[in-house]
Amino acid sequence: MAVSSLVTILSFLFLVSSNLAADSDMLQDICVADLNVGVRVNGFACKPAATVTEADFFFQGLAKPGAATNTTMGSLVTAANVEKIPGLNTLGVSMSRVDYAPGGLNPPHTHPRATEIVFVLEGTLDVGFITTANKLIAKTITKGDVFVFPRGLVHFQKNNADVPAAALAAFNSQLPGTQSLAATLFAATPSVPDHVLTKAFQIGTKEVEKIKSRLQPKK
Repeated sequence: MAVSSLVTILSFLFLVSSNLAADSDMLQDICVADLNVGVRVNGFACKPAATVTEADFFFQGLAKPGAATNTTMGSLVTAANVEKIPGLNTLGVSMSRVDYAPGGLNPPHTHPRATEIVFVLEGTLDVGFITTANKLIAKTITKGDVFVFPRGLVHFQKNNADVPAAALAAFNSQLPGTQSLAATLFAATPSVPDHVLTKAFQIGTKEVEKIKSRLQPKK
């Protein structure tokens, strides 16, 4: 009886942890997102089945390298999520392609709704994440290698080579969300008060204003 009860408890915990690890399970074969409907509950509303086509499940945006050299950080993320592929709605998966110029950085950021796994297409990357115990887990990875960033933890990728690099990232969410730490804190709207940032980072108001000016979206 004790063994049976233990198996039942472990099975329940496994099911609970599985449900918490990704988006909610779907309740029908497909629920192609109607991106024109403004009201959301936990995902997008389903478009009428009669209007669904193969185009709702197709995307070519990851085939070609992005122009990473034209960005401030020298990296460019091309997302293949539910906003680009409406057929991903309720399926709990998405992808991105990340291109890095020589020396390019995908700056420290988090994905609040997904674990990420990256596969290096070309080049070499220094990657890492920081645990809640403030421990850095880092490694240099190269073409064909895979690395995992746990859900919600701060992580980064840096191309330290003098040639471009590229990686594919997969997520267990249709829309994992991204919060870049620097932009979140220094380019929020409305602005985070200077006195909060000066105390948190132990810097002066002039430094805060300089960082804010550099991180403001380009018009």
